[in-house]
Amino acid sequence: MKLSIAIPESSLSDESLKIDKTRKISVLARACSIFKIDTIYVYQEGNNKQDGSLLIMILKYLETPQFLRKRLFPKMNDLKFAGVLQPLKIPSHITPANPKKINRGDIREGIVISVKGKKFVDVGVNQLIPFFGPTPIGKRVTVQFKEGYPNLSIKEINKSETPSYWGYSVKERANLFSLLTEWKGNIIITTRKGKTATKEQISKYTKSNQPTLIVFGSPEKGIHEILGGKMKNVQNAKSLNFFPNQATETVRLEEALLGTLAIINCLN
Repeated sequence: MKLSIAIPESSLSDESLKIDKTRKISVLARACSIFKIDTIYVYQEGNNKQDGSLLIMILKYLETPQFLRKRLFPKMNDLKFAGVLQPLKIPSHITPANPKKINRGDIREGIVISVKGKKFVDVGVNQLIPFFGPTPIGKRVTVQFKEGYPNLSIKEINKSETPSYWGYSVKERANLFSLLTEWKGNIIITTRKGKTATKEQISKYTKSNQPTLIVFGSPEKGIHEILGGKMKNVQNAKSLNFFPNQATETVRLEEALLGTLAIINCLN
């Protein structure tokens, strides 16, 4: 089952301090990694450009293997509290730095660099690997080793070719309605106004070959408020309540994300 989520750029509006916003993003990234989310779509909602930029930046930062971060992310104010972020520890991050431990078929993330006019890839070991793929200099690349140590050679592959979960991607969308109308697959809208999620309903999605997008609202507005009258024009969407009989006035995004994905995972 290929899962993606959609969250608003106003997701952090219930936190006032940047350090707390940073911690919240860390929880969201961990939840997405635990449940193998393919893509995180951040859609514009309200006037939260600054929070939206922070959300996207830190989500991308956390998904990037640690040894690549200094090359891809210069010092910036948005990463001021990066020290409170919890590592994802997904397969693309857990890679030995010793080149002698690299075997044929191993997959790594790297960055393309130029040395004396020739392209190489830095994959986090103490030597650069010659590179002949199309990815331009300065960009991140996924590679597979054609030969292990000592004759290290690589080929560029797509992330979809990796045998295990290799991390999420982060994409921006101008608004929620355009995302939903462009989506090719199933849509689950999380809302307390929806029908209570049941095993039978969820099994329709877990057994489907089509990708599923799970949509979350903002701290101030639910999906019905965000979409307004356009709600009736959204196709292939089901509104489900994953927290029936909740005792709290609201369910925070990080709680909704973990709870919803855990329920779907158990029924997958």
